[in-house]
Amino acid sequence: MEFIEPYLITVLVLGLTGALFWLQLAVVDVAAIKLKHTPGFNIEQNHNHFLFRANRAFANSNESVGILVLLTLFAILSAADASWLNTCSIIYLVGRCSHMLCYYFNFKAARSASFAISFCALLAIFVVGLQAWL
Repeated sequence: MEFIEPYLITVLVLGLTGALFWLQLAVVDVAAIKLKHTPGFNIEQNHNHFLFRANRAFANSNESVGILVLLTLFAILSAADASWLNTCSIIYLVGRCSHMLCYYFNFKAARSASFAISFCALLAIFVVGLQAWL
């Protein structure tokens, strides 16, 4: 599997992203248990409650993970520039980590900026993959 070697950082980012999502799931579950939230019932839509913010952070991560996987596969299988892809992948992960923490601590403007960083990193991953075709 020599073709994957230049993309090892991106592969690591995929694994770390999975670990981050696992952590988010654990935080939501522990918060729900601590608050004695009944499973299967809606969480109150209130940014003042940590359980809501933790659940939204996790849901938002889940909304982008499919895009990350598809675009990363596209870029790797297109033999995209590895240094650019690795850099964009790291930026995505930093954006997601920052988004999670900003959501947990209710830093609204920073949360939006963090989302924009990860969103732009996804677009950059696509562009890096597309450049391999041009």
